[in-house]
Amino acid sequence: MPSPLNLTRFRPRLLDAMVDYSRERFFKDLGAGATVGIVALPLAMAFAIASGLKPEAGIWTAIIAGFLISLLGGSAVQIGGPAGAFIVIVYGIVERYGVANLLIATACAGVLLFAAGLFGLGRLVRFVPLSIVVGFTNGIAVLILLSQLKDLLGLSVEKMPADVFSQLHAMALRIGTFNPYAFALGVACVAGLVLWRRLPRMTAPLTLQRAVQMGTRVPGPIVALVTLTLVSWGFALPVETIGTRFGGIPEGVPSFALPDFSWETVKQLVTPTLTIALLGAIESLLCARVADQVSGQPRHDPNQELMAQGIANIVTPFFGGMPATGTIARTVTNIRSGGSSPVAGIVHAVTLMAVVLLAAPLARHVPLAVLAGILVFVGLNMGEWREFTPGQLRHFSRHYRLLMLGTFFLTVVFDLTVAVQVGIVLACALFIRRMSGLFSVELETLQPPVLTYRIYGALFFGAAAKLDEAVNAAERAPRGMTVVLDATHLIYLDATGVDALRQLHKAVLARDGVLRLESLQPQPREVIERSGFAEELAAGRPHATEG
Repeated sequence: MPSPLNLTRFRPRLLDAMVDYSRERFFKDLGAGATVGIVALPLAMAFAIASGLKPEAGIWTAIIAGFLISLLGGSAVQIGGPAGAFIVIVYGIVERYGVANLLIATACAGVLLFAAGLFGLGRLVRFVPLSIVVGFTNGIAVLILLSQLKDLLGLSVEKMPADVFSQLHAMALRIGTFNPYAFALGVACVAGLVLWRRLPRMTAPLTLQRAVQMGTRVPGPIVALVTLTLVSWGFALPVETIGTRFGGIPEGVPSFALPDFSWETVKQLVTPTLTIALLGAIESLLCARVADQVSGQPRHDPNQELMAQGIANIVTPFFGGMPATGTIARTVTNIRSGGSSPVAGIVHAVTLMAVVLLAAPLARHVPLAVLAGILVFVGLNMGEWREFTPGQLRHFSRHYRLLMLGTFFLTVVFDLTVAVQVGIVLACALFIRRMSGLFSVELETLQPPVLTYRIYGALFFGAAAKLDEAVNAAERAPRGMTVVLDATHLIYLDATGVDALRQLHKAVLARDGVLRLESLQPQPREVIERSGFAEELAAGRPHATEG
């Protein structure tokens, strides 16, 4: 007998990639991994700082988690590490519970992610409606943009609160500390990143275009980070840097340290743990689906991917890391750079570690406004803004619009946990309403002593009330009437539906009549037989009750 657990099928995609691995693929993965490793450096620092952590927390999360996710994951090309989607969540947890408890919540979330993959729950993430995904993705993008205003404007705010309205109020009170130099660096960063992406299409001569295309293979964030840092350092601009706020980045490998675990602490962290696990699962599997579509590689294994994400999130907190998941921007960069196997992801982690160990002292000169500009660019590209345009909204149903816009506003006003919970509950309610609308009971013939109805759709708890009309008709029918239900088009029946049929049967028997169900499909027939209702129909008496 196969094991109910997925542990017997724990097979990282790396093993399959090594079957026909060639030298040519290795050199492509080597180049792609090195490119992604360089791209990851400014993003990892920016994500950590925006989350209320030190820059090294993001860097070592990208290194350790990125290595483990590529080594053990179920996707051939996905790159793991800190993600922009976690910024608001992590910042809120740090403000409310502290960094030590963030590490505990991350490790506990890793256990949940591993268990989800172990028990084969990876495919359930696909049941989250697209409208909810678009809503909270755009909501997170807005929150990222708002969270970067402080460093982008160079404001001096001692303690930034966690919720968005308090943040805006705190920044408004300190608007007098606006730093034009920081703002100029941030705007130049965003403008430069936009221009860098469009530069190959803006050059007319073919020879010049080829030269520009070769140049633009250097990642935009690295170009912006290096050039604007040199400008800031060369002109001694009065802006806040990594060095002035954090004292720089440690040059050595972080030491292994056990967080202070206790059962009482874990019980208090249930909500943040579930939030990290839910967001990590959704982000990583959505990213893996995008990678499948862009790369043309074999489809990812969602359960293996969740187990790898779980292991990564269990390990990284012991080195002071933050939550990790699949990252779409770095994954797409990996694919476009030629990466075709998990080797590229492993090279990305090794490259990033080499850069950090060799160039850590230089990072102290990086202006925070430049990192804020990089995150503004990430937020602008992260949001699916076209979905919110009036022309596009017209194409969606009212249910879709309600879910998408409702999730968006709940994400911005409250938090992601509330948004996803309310969104899923609302999606279930709307789905039940829609399914109940598909069920109908139609009178086919009325030729005494036979009354025939034809029923369509699913007779379940959301639609059982629609059988009341047939019950009322049976209660008024002449005595001795035979009521026939043609169930040819009845596709589903649940326990509440059986109870509704029992009420109809009682009403028919009260008038000395007979109820017949004809042309039952396999599923409704099985439910009727299992519930004992088939015996009641055959015996011509209702279900016996005690008491």
